[in-house]
Amino acid sequence: MKLSGPFLFILATLMIDAIGIGIVFPIMPDLMDRVGASNTAQGALWGGIMMSAYAAAMFLFGPIVGSLSDAYGRKPVLLAALVTLTLDYVIMALAQSFWLLLVGRILAGMAGATYITATAYIADIAKPEERAAGFGMIGAAFGIGFVMGPALGGLASGWHVTAPFWIAAGMAGLNVLFGLFILPESLKPENRRPFGRRDLNPFGSILRAFAIPGLALPLICIFVFEFANMVYPTLWAFWGREVFGWDGFTIGLTLSAYGVLIAVVQAGILPVMGRKFGEFRTLVIATAAAVIGFFGFGVTGAVWSVVIFLPIAALSDMAPPLMTALAANRVGEDQQGLVQGVIASLSSVAAVAAPLALTGVFEWFVSSAAIYLPGAPFILSGIIVLAIVPLILRLKS
Repeated sequence: MKLSGPFLFILATLMIDAIGIGIVFPIMPDLMDRVGASNTAQGALWGGIMMSAYAAAMFLFGPIVGSLSDAYGRKPVLLAALVTLTLDYVIMALAQSFWLLLVGRILAGMAGATYITATAYIADIAKPEERAAGFGMIGAAFGIGFVMGPALGGLASGWHVTAPFWIAAGMAGLNVLFGLFILPESLKPENRRPFGRRDLNPFGSILRAFAIPGLALPLICIFVFEFANMVYPTLWAFWGREVFGWDGFTIGLTLSAYGVLIAVVQAGILPVMGRKFGEFRTLVIATAAAVIGFFGFGVTGAVWSVVIFLPIAALSDMAPPLMTALAANRVGEDQQGLVQGVIASLSSVAAVAAPLALTGVFEWFVSSAAIYLPGAPFILSGIIVLAIVPLILRLKS
């Protein structure tokens, strides 16, 4: 697909969205200290609430943002989201209280829901034979953003804890100007549809998908696995600070390394293992890697062991796309859109629930429990994945 100005704008927008997600992770402990958290455990609990609020906003506003772009066009929705994102970064930089930070994260979640609109824009401007390549570029842009976000957050925090937000605000603001001049509207007036009450309900499609025979099993596995895997973005920064005394730079460096490992696994190792062992056996290997990684981080207290367990944990990221493929193979071609949308919604629900539960466990085992065990959330995630192994084995049929 030709790298035109509009296409580059879409890629930049999605990359900035991904940076906005990851930029907060390495500086979260320092950010919570700034707004009054008394210790690492309380900071983790507050951070979990912020992450859940972000994910909830994305889940609730995703269908609304997508439908608004169907009704009023892609360009105004995309530009409005970028303006909102710029405002959010400024709020985060200036915030002196937890509640103002929470408002900022909710605004970021609302703006981050533009992934749907950006994808629709690519579908509008690309020829049918070019769409697969275009969507692949979207995945690459997100991947680059997820690697850049933690690295930028960790590096810039060496100047000041709010520096990453000012940098991100500048990037988003410049992209608004870029879009104003370079982005044409892609949705023709005759292809638009009115905005209705049904567009406000994000739960209807989930219920319809679970009613499809044979689909509930893989959907349950996907949701539980995504719930357990949320321990990494939710608690990595607080766990690293509590166990090893890491600063923002080190946290950002390790998160970026994890992002690179995931990219290598998804783009290089997964296709090779899929061809050699088949989807189901590769899924079993990924599940075993997940359990080893969770329990390894749960009990370790040595930095050198992180180097061992991090690549193993990255291998576990083969599981979600493999489960998604197994789910897609259980329905007809006319239901693929429904299934993919529901999987995205379930991932968002997991991203809402998991931070609240896992940070609560961390807070208890760091400050209140008789046994001091900061790795307890990782152990809990390992137990959760072990519990669905019988369901995963049933996916073979």
